[in-house]
Amino acid sequence: MKRILLTFIVALFVAPVFAQAPAATGKKAEDFVKFKETKYNFGKIPQGTPVTHDFQFTNITGGNVIIETATASCGCTTPKWPMAPVSKGATDKITAGFNAASAGPFSKEIYVRVKGADAPLAITITGEVVAKTN
Repeated sequence: MKRILLTFIVALFVAPVFAQAPAATGKKAEDFVKFKETKYNFGKIPQGTPVTHDFQFTNITGGNVIIETATASCGCTTPKWPMAPVSKGATDKITAGFNAASAGPFSKEIYVRVKGADAPLAITITGEVVAKTN
């Protein structure tokens, strides 16, 4: 009984140590990848005409880089990112798709999370969806 009680007490004090969040590395996504551009303006787009733009980036590290996710600020924007590691010095792309369903100006962000970086990098698409005239 004493052994079980002692094990429980030790587990009670040790568990919080393992529950801590990983320590911040102080690295930014920009330390891993360099984007050719982080903002793109589509200009005027006819309503109901989907558009895409490729944001090219280069791995600027000495090893492989993994793009963990690319998350859009809304459902009207669909990002696609490389699923395989990007090797040292290689160039790849994040494709930003926009459905242009609603008329009016827009500004949407895609948050790119790079493995090893503390915070995601934001890339932005802007433009104006113009209503179709009949």
